[in-house]
Amino acid sequence: MSIPAETSYPVGEPFTLAENLQVVLASNPSPMTFWGTNTYLLGKDCLAIIDPGPENAQHFSALRAAIGTRSVQHILVTHSHLDHSPLARSLSRHCGAPVLAFGDHRAGRSNVMKSLAADGLTGGGEGIDTAFAPDIHLADGDIVGGDWGEVRAIHTPGHIGNHLCFHWQDVLFTGDHVMGWASSLVSPPDGDLTDFMRSCRTLQKIDVAKYYPGHGPVITGPTARLHWLLAHREGRETQIRDALVDRQLTVPALARLIYDDVAPALLPAAERNVFAHLIDLVERGLVEALPRLSNDALFRLNVRRDADGTGM
Repeated sequence: MSIPAETSYPVGEPFTLAENLQVVLASNPSPMTFWGTNTYLLGKDCLAIIDPGPENAQHFSALRAAIGTRSVQHILVTHSHLDHSPLARSLSRHCGAPVLAFGDHRAGRSNVMKSLAADGLTGGGEGIDTAFAPDIHLADGDIVGGDWGEVRAIHTPGHIGNHLCFHWQDVLFTGDHVMGWASSLVSPPDGDLTDFMRSCRTLQKIDVAKYYPGHGPVITGPTARLHWLLAHREGRETQIRDALVDRQLTVPALARLIYDDVAPALLPAAERNVFAHLIDLVERGLVEALPRLSNDALFRLNVRRDADGTGM
């Protein structure tokens, strides 16, 4: 049975996606989470759990029922946002399995994001699980094995610095890095657009049949979706640079110009995405921030770089 994109999985009930693979949908729908968070169960008699989800009593009860008498060997977490990781602690206590992830909420940040965080910039969007601390840290390429086979961790910073995707058989669990219903939010200092684009290109080298995202339905055309994501971000960059021709603008002003059709409730997220692009452009020397790089700065094209022939 397949689920159309406009129809969600049944909330709180295990839904079989393939042999030895089920999903339990959490009851946390929102503009940022779509239907809610997808928690994946790998295996038959012994399980690995991917993304336990939010600290939600209803979802915890649903997971316990879905697990039943089966054992859980590992709890894998793609990243430490509040809609993905908090329930890992309760689930670990319930089933005795260790929690595996890249690191805490600060892990994987680039130097520029560390500097912005030190200056007081805080994240937005889904919210950060600042208490998250895995029992076992996974590095890029690490293999986790069990009765359900092997999963390879792929470090994919961008949405957040500690983001992992998990490669299992001929599929990839993509967390919030690649989703089919929306582009991924990149919200500094946790999100980093330079890293996001690099991670997309890393995933282009991994040949799989399907992506299972953290929210929304299965992606059956991974290659096309990655191509769209990269083209989408490159298009946003062009819009920003065109908007800055012969003028200086703030982040909110740019967001209003570029996201002229977005719902008001999503405008703060749009501003975060614009700022992520601006950081990337400043780091590449294509845009200047006045008086210095911050969310409150004025931004203009780096005319000196264009004048000496090194601009685009």
